[in-house]
Amino acid sequence: MPSIEPSGHANGHTYGSNGTTTKKAMQSESFPPTSSIPQKFLSNPSELGVTLVGFSGGQCRPGTDAGPAVLTQAGLLTQLESDLGYTLHGDNSVRNFDDYQPTVTARDGMVSNSSPKFDDPDVRGMKNPRSVSAVTEQISELVYQQARTGRLALTLGGDHSIAIGTVSGVARAIRERFPGDPNNEIAVIWVDAHADINTPETSDSGNIHGMPVSFLTGLTTSTDKGVFDWIHDSHRITTKKLVYIGLRDVDAGEKKILRDNNIKAFSMHDIDRHGIGKVMDQALEYIGSDTPIHLSFDVDALDPMWAPSTGTPVRGGLTLREGDFICEAVAESGQCVAVDLVEVNPRLVEGGVGDTVRAGVSLVRCALGDTLL
Repeated sequence: MPSIEPSGHANGHTYGSNGTTTKKAMQSESFPPTSSIPQKFLSNPSELGVTLVGFSGGQCRPGTDAGPAVLTQAGLLTQLESDLGYTLHGDNSVRNFDDYQPTVTARDGMVSNSSPKFDDPDVRGMKNPRSVSAVTEQISELVYQQARTGRLALTLGGDHSIAIGTVSGVARAIRERFPGDPNNEIAVIWVDAHADINTPETSDSGNIHGMPVSFLTGLTTSTDKGVFDWIHDSHRITTKKLVYIGLRDVDAGEKKILRDNNIKAFSMHDIDRHGIGKVMDQALEYIGSDTPIHLSFDVDALDPMWAPSTGTPVRGGLTLREGDFICEAVAESGQCVAVDLVEVNPRLVEGGVGDTVRAGVSLVRCALGDTLL
């Protein structure tokens, strides 16, 4: 894997300055490339920091590691440059994170070519804990290097465990860019069929893509060496600035966590009752207008009619237009500092890959300022 470079070139695109400034200075001067909406927290709004994460170790189905490749092959990055006017920095090819996964010990050295070659036993029931920890730590640094410059950080995954890295990197960057500001914590809008807030103890599967929010909020911590011990206060987010949209498959333990911590969550029931416009008004009002927003979008938030090629599809989800509207509303707020799109799996429902990729491209474009008119 290429080394992380704070300046110069890395994986194909150039890096810029550190982007440190004040909110007040940006609110009146900065505009995204395709819109007149002032950007409150981006000092370089025409620049996009791209991280392409080929990783599927947070869950048991291979294929999400190929998600970024099919999205870029569909022309997404080219469209962001040519249609939306962004200057891209960071990755233009997918990063392979195998080098950061623990290797077999001597006692396991005689594995066959078809056997797993990683020595990563379960910890507290978590599967692949050292692999996911090592990879997300690297992702955190990569995304931090982009976000600290004052450009929007775009990450294409990969399963949703990678958000441990993306969100933590952005949280750290925002704290550093706005030192001393009481509102220098990011808000996270988590669009997903699932809450992904299990602790290792409440998870039935042990798959870490169902746990990232518990690590990011500090509801789960780890002192095991090499197992998320790199996460510090600067990487964490507050539950008071966390908003879920599109939930419809929530584990019993997660429901208790959401209730006990009074976390703002809009299920599909709320969207059916109030409509997506009202839900987004309420979500943004809850976050407040003086808080940077990280949008983390799992494509399984969409109904399988629109995005069938994903690992954990659940019927009764968002329409593509509702998904696009969520992204448009976040973009229109002028508060968006980072976007994740995850869980596109081209190995599943082969006939639906094209639909899923088209949906993913549409979501990203809308989150980055594309409009119907």
